[in-house]
Amino acid sequence: MSSSHDRTASLMTPAKLAQVASGARAPVSPAAYLDAMAHDVGHAHVKRLLELRVDLDKQVAASAAATARPSLEKLAAALPPLDFSLLKSKGLWASMTGKNKNAGAEFAAQVERIDEAVKAAAAEAAAAQKEHLPHAAATERALVEFEVEYAALDKVIDQGARWLQDMRNQLKTRQAAAGADEQALAQIRTDAARCETLVGRLKLLRAGAAASQQVHQACKATAERRASLAASVNKGLAGEGKQWRSRLGTLAGAAAEGKAAGLNLEGAKETHEELGKRVAKLLDECGQLRASEEALRRHLAAMGEQLAAAA
Repeated sequence: MSSSHDRTASLMTPAKLAQVASGARAPVSPAAYLDAMAHDVGHAHVKRLLELRVDLDKQVAASAAATARPSLEKLAAALPPLDFSLLKSKGLWASMTGKNKNAGAEFAAQVERIDEAVKAAAAEAAAAQKEHLPHAAATERALVEFEVEYAALDKVIDQGARWLQDMRNQLKTRQAAAGADEQALAQIRTDAARCETLVGRLKLLRAGAAASQQVHQACKATAERRASLAASVNKGLAGEGKQWRSRLGTLAGAAAEGKAAGLNLEGAKETHEELGKRVAKLLDECGQLRASEEALRRHLAAMGEQLAAAA
């Protein structure tokens, strides 16, 4: 039994050791100690993981609104009204009466409205990213501790499984040697019941550890998706947005002066369509991020249920 007690001691967490040390003045029997261990092994790690789960859920809920989606939706709504037909020549009479110039001015006004939407989307996306920074930092800090606690819980489970196997082997040896000694057999039955208690405890801890692993993976996946979206928004609005502003701005200037009629509009139309495709793609990425955040919150809820059963 001395080796069993040694192995049992190795399962003690720092928090549990402190608890035992603080109550050292009160006499504790070996049996009571082993019973408490079988019921409570891993308790300190479970408790801390539950606390971190609450922190992570709060950060996910708070950062979910910090995306570029609202500004991108406004930009997407502003793009279709750009009417290239306004630049088609309506004949000599229209040119003489100024109708071509009026149509060009309307086209230029449409370009200006879209340009304002592009700039607003870029500014709002930058503000959303800035708003997310404190949540990202808090999540990163929580995940560092989360990983430490999760790894510690895994170690406790492994140690508990080894202790359990050793105890079962010892029980077989003791039972063979006990013969008809009722006192020895009674002690064996008590220790066997303690083993079964530990079996149930380890089962709960494994479920909690598995749920914790899913949360860790989901947190990383969500963080990667958010970083990818931020990079895509910056690239899209700075890339296609800049190219759009350059080409359509030049065309709008000519249109405002009534000089756009007869120009080759295919390049401008293609640039406008590319911006629309980019915005649609970014909105799709926003949807994927939202789905990832919702999946993460489901994993957090499942983790809470699993660990609460072992708390």
